[in-house]
Amino acid sequence: MKCKITRNAAKKIAEVLAEETDKDLKLRAYVTHKHGSHAHYGLTLDKPTDKDVVVSTDKEIDVILQADEDMLDGLVIDYLYIPNEGFVLTNPAKGNHGDH
Repeated sequence: MKCKITRNAAKKIAEVLAEETDKDLKLRAYVTHKHGSHAHYGLTLDKPTDKDVVVSTDKEIDVILQADEDMLDGLVIDYLYIPNEGFVLTNPAKGNHGDH
């Protein structure tokens, strides 16, 4: 599985992880719901289970993905400041280029 984190998102995620006392926690990206060929995503801190794969990114942040969830393969995690500040998760590999 593949997952990309942009520079802006990596900076924000690193800040959150640095504040955590439990250093075993990693970033988990997950599907909140899907309809047709489109999915919505969420982020949390978690520990991997035997149903997960941990993907190392080029930003030195590991991301936990559910191994059998195809909509997570190719996920892009970004952090935008405009128009609203916050994380944006898309999956261009699956035709998901943003909210609708």
